[in-house]
Amino acid sequence: MELQAYVDNLRQQLAAAASAGGEEALSLAQRLTPALESAVRLTLLDALSAAAAEITSELAPGSVELRLHGSEPEFRVTVAPAEPAGEQADSRELTGGWATSAAPAAAGEGGIARINLRLPDQLKSQVEQSADREGLSTNAWLVRAVAAAVDRGHPGPRREQRTARSGQRYTGWGR
Repeated sequence: MELQAYVDNLRQQLAAAASAGGEEALSLAQRLTPALESAVRLTLLDALSAAAAEITSELAPGSVELRLHGSEPEFRVTVAPAEPAGEQADSRELTGGWATSAAPAAAGEGGIARINLRLPDQLKSQVEQSADREGLSTNAWLVRAVAAAVDRGHPGPRREQRTARSGQRYTGWGR
């Protein structure tokens, strides 16, 4: 998303408003506008970030994340899975590459639930580093780790690691 069009529009609106105040006001507005550009960009980023947070609260378990690419914002959307019970290939993608005996059953019995997890700062950092190393979101990494721990306690089919990538990547955040 390019912010420059919005900044330019604000510059034009300020010039139009200042022109009503005469030549001196217009000159002052033209001198102040370049100095205000970074403040305008920051304010727009704050508004976009607040909007992303509000949308995320409505999308749970999906999320919208605002990231900067250079100086321009971009959105990353994590879509809440809508899978019929039994589509194991999709459950592998959503659980970060692991098929588990619990994942398809849980999806068929009530979908995805949101949970707040409090971790010590040091452990949280280690989780984030592990997720980054594996190219997963923190949430996907945690889902995979929990599913693996649950599988260890259940006899039956072992989990299998996905070998072929589907080309889709889910990113997001966990609390």
